[in-house]
Amino acid sequence: MRRTRFTHACVAALLMLGSWTAAGTLPASASDTPDSAESAARAGSAPASEALVQAMQRDFGLSPAQAEARLAAESQATELEPEAAETAGSAYGGAWFDAKSGKLTVAVTSDADASTVRDLRSSGAAVRVVEHSARQLDAVKSRLDRLDAPSGVSSWSVDPTANTVVVNVVEGERADNDVRRFLSEVREAGPVTVRTVEAAAETFAAGTVGGDPYYTGNVRCSIGFSVHGGFVTAGHCGGVGGQVRGWDGSYIGNFQGSSFPGDDYAWVNVGSGWWTVPVVLGWGTVSDQLVRGSNEAPVGASICRSGSTTHWHCGRVLAKNETVNYSQGSVHQMTKTSVCAEPGDSGGSFISGDQAQGVTSGGWGNCSGGGETWFQPINEILNRYGLTLHTT
Repeated sequence: MRRTRFTHACVAALLMLGSWTAAGTLPASASDTPDSAESAARAGSAPASEALVQAMQRDFGLSPAQAEARLAAESQATELEPEAAETAGSAYGGAWFDAKSGKLTVAVTSDADASTVRDLRSSGAAVRVVEHSARQLDAVKSRLDRLDAPSGVSSWSVDPTANTVVVNVVEGERADNDVRRFLSEVREAGPVTVRTVEAAAETFAAGTVGGDPYYTGNVRCSIGFSVHGGFVTAGHCGGVGGQVRGWDGSYIGNFQGSSFPGDDYAWVNVGSGWWTVPVVLGWGTVSDQLVRGSNEAPVGASICRSGSTTHWHCGRVLAKNETVNYSQGSVHQMTKTSVCAEPGDSGGSFISGDQAQGVTSGGWGNCSGGGETWFQPINEILNRYGLTLHTT
């Protein structure tokens, strides 16, 4: 074993891979867990792991029943979302998990007939009538993606809860001439709302420091998820062919594929005595967790992230398919969260329950004062490189 301070073979195997990732899903507050969610838990949803329930009790003041109910409700919403989109058809306006009701809320336009609304409600979803369809909002965002955004614009995405495309502008930059010209153009594209954020997005790579990292050149990043033959991580951490070393300095493998900007994903092959396992590390905060799949959690769901700098932190999914405007260039199809991160966390795991979500890209703020973080969705990475997620 490369590390003697760990006695369990599973944990030791993780650290040989350099797995500084964590799993779990935590709610915003105890008051967010409704009676309907508790009913969902009693209806036969898969039981939550003891580690997740304990973490939710400790960090959010939940009872075991409340923690299990929230996890069950989010799992049901995750399964329901693609079915709801298919049922709504061209009238579909997006969907999100509502923590207060414990239900998936599905937006539909006035074109939806009564039978469609009835079917959605009978499936367990709440329904909201909106003006614009998801297809219309996606088209507006696509037009924005073709524009050259100035540095004062942080990101943009479709917000299904507001039924608009939200453009995030860095605080104090709204009066900048380039920003004003950009906003003038985007308003002509369709329904757009401008919001202010505290700081511009930055990637979370870092110089070489100690702690459970992987290294490439003088950069430290974090491993995301094991795939058969290697692991996935952030593209800005290294280019194709770059050599990767583990926490102990020994050779792991090389970047086999990498894309940044435009995308922010990469994968590294694993060999030389290292191996992969379908587990992410709990950092002592919770027990190590098994990865069982990659079903995509809806907007509003709780989610956790772990990396080699700040370890385990949790929050909510805020937006999907967001374009992030880094100084190196824009990155598309990102998911935004309320989870904090810091340099060195790049590439680390985002996970909801036992479902892999994506790898950390960047954000703003820190884990002392708070902030927001984006991740590249895992399924896009798997499809791009023809990889298979290592699951139990």
